[in-house]
Amino acid sequence: MDKTVTDRSARLLSVALSFALVLASFQAGPLATGARAQQKPPAPAAPAPDTSAAPYERQLLRLSELLGALAFLRDLCGANDSAEWRRRMTALIEAEGLTEARKERLAGAFNRGFRGYEQTYRSCTPNAQLIIQRYLDEGQKIVREVSNRYGG
Repeated sequence: MDKTVTDRSARLLSVALSFALVLASFQAGPLATGARAQQKPPAPAAPAPDTSAAPYERQLLRLSELLGALAFLRDLCGANDSAEWRRRMTALIEAEGLTEARKERLAGAFNRGFRGYEQTYRSCTPNAQLIIQRYLDEGQKIVREVSNRYGG
């Protein structure tokens, strides 16, 4: 295993081992309005292939999505630990977001998790509490599997 993979695994582990805490959502950027919104941007050049994907990319994206869902649900259920979860997700993005495209994928997964539950839950219910526990368990399983397989 090369040093880059080992360093990345160590960074991931330092972020992920404290999974039991939750993040708040990222703020979405403002929408374009008026004439600017109607203009088509020039066609971009063909993007370079993204070679930054880790062998555990799928697990990182799922972990990010879980963090987003937990950020919303735990706050809804009174945990009031949003600032800590925001810090954890930010640390994950800083450790694993080697390109802008990768950062966007991780943040997008977090936002999908958050918004999916934000659209359907208005109060803490027994089902929301069950989802919280299941997602904490799933997140811990992902962290354990990535740690065991990719070192750390």
